Amino acid sequence: MIFRGKAIKLGDNIDTDMIIPARYCNMFQEEELGPHALAGIDEQFVAKNVARGDILVAGSNFGCGSSREAAPVSLKGAGFSCIIAESYARIFYRNAFNIGLPILESAEAAAGINPGDDVEVDVVSGTITDHTTGQTFQAAPFPPFIQELVAAGGMVNYVRHRLAQQSTPEAVAAE
Repeated sequence: MIFRGKAIKLGDNIDTDMIIPARYCNMFQEEELGPHALAGIDEQFVAKNVARGDILVAGSNFGCGSSREAAPVSLKGAGFSCIIAESYARIFYRNAFNIGLPILESAEAAAGINPGDDVEVDVVSGTITDHTTGQTFQAAPFPPFIQELVAAGGMVNYVRHRLAQQSTPEAVAAE
């Protein structure tokens, strides 16, 4: 899986209230939440700054605060293809993978990528390339299970696919 887009850069300690304020947490779908992503920073953040496929780059402790799953859902719905940060709050980290939003940890990339840079991310190898500056950074590659989870679009789709595989005539015959 390779993603390429313009870098949208944020700082440290971006909490879930900044990502999706509580007033929007009565919505559940990506399409509903997406336009309100990062409304805690600027109500029109997505409309003014984000194009589908852009890559969010942040500092340390991204996604801290409450454990609301709406935070990564809103970012995915806003059109971000992936997120690169120095570090993540653990609950945000797991919630992102559960909904199929690829996130990578790389302090060097988070520091070295500038707003507006043309960035390419290979989640299988963990390679992050800033085509604007020519720099290459390395994040930990996704293990095969996480690659499958992201490719499926999240945990629910992954489980649905696995259950469907198990109920095929070939799977039944193999038992």
